Amino acid sequence: MRRSASILAFAACGSSLYAVSVRGSVLDTLGRPIPNAIVALVDNGQVVVNVKSGADGTYQMSTGSVGRFYVLATGASFRQVATESFYGGVLASVEKDITLEPETQREAIVVTATGTPQSTAQISESVTRLGALDLQNFANVTDALRTVPGFHLVQAGERGSQTSLFIRGGNSDDNKILLDGVPLEDIGGTFDFANLSTTGIASAEAYRGPDSVLYGADAGAGVVAFSTPRGSTPFPSLFYEGDGGNFGTYRNQVQAGGTHNAIDYYGGFSDLQETNSIPNDSYHDATSTANLGYAIDARTTLRVSARNSDSATGSPGQYAFSLVANDATQKDQNLFLSGLLDHTFSDTWHGSVNYGLARKREQYQQYSPTGEYVAATEYTPAIYLGQQVTVTGANGYTVSGQTILNYAGTYPAGSNSSSNRDSLYAQTYKSFTPHLTAVAGFRYQNERGAYLYPVYAIDDAVQRTNYDYTLEVEGDLHSRFFYNLGGGVEKNQLYGVVGAPHLGASYYVVRPGTGILHGTRLNFNFSKGYKEPTLFEQTDSLYAFLLANGGSTTVNNYQVKPIGAALTRSYDGGVEQSLFDERVLVRATYFHNEFGNQIESVATGQVPLLLPNLSAAQQASLEALLKSSYESPDLNSLSYRAEGAESEVQYGVRRNLFLRGGYTYLDTRVQQSFSSSALSPYYSDSDFPSIPIGASSPLVGARTFRRPPHTGFVSAIYTDSKGKWTAAASGSFASRSDDSTYLAYSDANFGNSLLLPNRNLDSAYANLNIGATYNVKAWGAVYTQLDNVLSQQHISPIGYLSQPMTVRGGVRLTLGKSAK
Repeated sequence: MRRSASILAFAACGSSLYAVSVRGSVLDTLGRPIPNAIVALVDNGQVVVNVKSGADGTYQMSTGSVGRFYVLATGASFRQVATESFYGGVLASVEKDITLEPETQREAIVVTATGTPQSTAQISESVTRLGALDLQNFANVTDALRTVPGFHLVQAGERGSQTSLFIRGGNSDDNKILLDGVPLEDIGGTFDFANLSTTGIASAEAYRGPDSVLYGADAGAGVVAFSTPRGSTPFPSLFYEGDGGNFGTYRNQVQAGGTHNAIDYYGGFSDLQETNSIPNDSYHDATSTANLGYAIDARTTLRVSARNSDSATGSPGQYAFSLVANDATQKDQNLFLSGLLDHTFSDTWHGSVNYGLARKREQYQQYSPTGEYVAATEYTPAIYLGQQVTVTGANGYTVSGQTILNYAGTYPAGSNSSSNRDSLYAQTYKSFTPHLTAVAGFRYQNERGAYLYPVYAIDDAVQRTNYDYTLEVEGDLHSRFFYNLGGGVEKNQLYGVVGAPHLGASYYVVRPGTGILHGTRLNFNFSKGYKEPTLFEQTDSLYAFLLANGGSTTVNNYQVKPIGAALTRSYDGGVEQSLFDERVLVRATYFHNEFGNQIESVATGQVPLLLPNLSAAQQASLEALLKSSYESPDLNSLSYRAEGAESEVQYGVRRNLFLRGGYTYLDTRVQQSFSSSALSPYYSDSDFPSIPIGASSPLVGARTFRRPPHTGFVSAIYTDSKGKWTAAASGSFASRSDDSTYLAYSDANFGNSLLLPNRNLDSAYANLNIGATYNVKAWGAVYTQLDNVLSQQHISPIGYLSQPMTVRGGVRLTLGKSAK
């Protein structure tokens, strides 16, 4: 018994002496070991042990204490890196591999490309990571996303107006938008960035190219993945910032976070008010966010994050076409929830299960008709007109007249829509060798949506249950050739089974290193993607409409089919070159995308042409019904290609100054369109009746709408060596783009005199933003942010006015032990 007691006492002493063991490898961005790197284990802000990595890059540290730790690592010519904090309990064994990046560059660890954490130096795909400094001082993520090559954001008006993202020529609903792994977009891919504030956004990964292998439907053009901050300080920390500015702007934001033993926590809240510059256009957004993590043990973590946004904005409409603001409001309530269980089975085997919840509500309310009242006649309904205006497109064409703002009817009138999703995604990856990993995943989604517009007797609802499966392998040969190959299959309740492959390869002709011209890499990618229809596209199917209205002959003659999946095929290839001891990195990528079986709308004025057996009176009645209910039947009939080139330059001038710039050339061409092939295009009733016009969609041979052929950006981030000043400047630029006024049959005589030729209709612009922060004390700072410095009001599409220059200034306070 005495011998057993001695053994137990020795074991207890040993467990106390070495309560936590941390080991791993220190690697460069190519996965090669870094010897003699300095590695430190930090507890409560204090270094408890430090070691140097061995010749093979491995390290091991042990400590007798338990608690919340993180690892610091650095090496000659490498920037210091800190891991996320983790909880180490008694006898915990923790594996932490660390990737160091050159001190003058901003290589990043990303997960969107392969589903596993990878350095951007090891992936062939085009991914840009935006961090805290890229988002700082911005109230919304929109302007930060403009500094991504191949990204083009279109905001239809001032603050709070609908904001859409086009990636490499893809449609705005071809993008998968994620927060902590949870899809944010509506059913069918539609997502409005106007209400996504920077509160509770730690970083963003911007992926260009189809990625339906990993992310299923809606990842037909790209993926944007946001992440929520995590508490990191060993004590509660409170952060407050408040500012005000012109156009009645004020903003308050409170964030709190910290850790306690096995728990890390974060919470944030912000409130933004702004009147904007035109009538009936005030904007309000309140965002709440939280992230709570619990380390069950050293290998298992449970994490729950949530985000809620409540916003309301005026809806003045295409104000430049009428000079009369529509008396309407749109309100949105968005709730997202993520529950993640993450487990490391061994040093080479990892698994996770993520539950995602999305609840999106939208209400549109038209309080009263606005404009000049015109009484009904024997052939036309009563309407309200805007003022007499003259509209000039960026192409020089001009039209004058009055546009129909509202139809007489019952007011107030409004609509309600909802988009709900519950999803479960399970993923596991296994490393068979340090150079070969397999990834497998399964996703289940249950989607429900509804649209209610009582005035027009519209009450639509859809429900879909979908499954998809993923298998991918990734690896490298001698840290010079990197590859990933995989495929995904989805069973969608609406359109059945669809699959997507992906192949990526990257080869270093010359590895990066010291020298003027040292580090050359070649990249290639091939992939396919798909997108499911939106609620409106499914319920407004032209196929169903024709069958319901005696158009079966038209269905057969034109081969009109039920609504199905839109498809994407893409390949790209490029080169990267490092210059001047890796201070400069130059990227150039050619891409070629084919968007087939895309969904397009048939304008209401064209629909009666598809039912030739109707009498003139019946056709007129049908047309009036379609216009008043705002329904435009949809079908899969649009095909177009989008090819071009992206280029980007990064320059780490010094440790505290980082410059980026990029230019994208895009050439899109419509190859097939039912609206302009099977049906006749529109011709204006004005001074150019010989020019065919696509009123609601582009014509065959023309460019797609709202995708300029030339876009670019520049950005600069500066932090002084004493940590007092931080400054950031960014600018985005775009050439003219094709578009439509969307005013078919909308002038005072129900004619087309307000249509303009599509070519180069939208204006070119330059959008410049400048922000600066001065840290007065460790606990306090002042900052200012200037957006749209040049006050360009044609950043928005034709018909809408962009917000002039806004100026905000405020204070930022930090409360916590480190601020004393």
